[in-house]
Amino acid sequence: MTRFLLSAALLLAPLSLAGDPPQPATVVEIAVGSPDHTTLVAALKAADYVRSLQNAGPFTVFAPTNAAFDKLPKGTVENLVKPESKEALQNILKYHVAVSVYETRFMKEGMKLGVANGANVVFHVKDGKTYVNDALIVGSARAGNGIVHIIDGVLLPPAKK
Repeated sequence: MTRFLLSAALLLAPLSLAGDPPQPATVVEIAVGSPDHTTLVAALKAADYVRSLQNAGPFTVFAPTNAAFDKLPKGTVENLVKPESKEALQNILKYHVAVSVYETRFMKEGMKLGVANGANVVFHVKDGKTYVNDALIVGSARAGNGIVHIIDGVLLPPAKK
């Protein structure tokens, strides 16, 4: 009996000694698990960008809600998810991603942040609320590979010169 208890204790030891909570979701899993981000998830899939955001990161993702996509002119999303628009869609999605983790408490008025498409976004702080370009950050969720900032607008990259 003692041998059984010792064996069981040794098998369970790694679980109990670790003591760490389970690893949080990836930035993609957070979006997939949100009913407010189905349009974003569909866009990530159409752009073949899911695998990139499932990597170790760390990433900061500015995640527009479905309502944010609804603010775009009619037909915009439908056209962007077409195979012939893949490059344009990737450019827009990469404009929503930065390498490293940036929490809102470190985002200051006028601060610029380089994003994955090579451009910059600009932060604004008004009445205690933080904006990226003109989109309000309405919430944030930590992930095992970064942070997701939920935004109320779609960020459109500046025209390439």
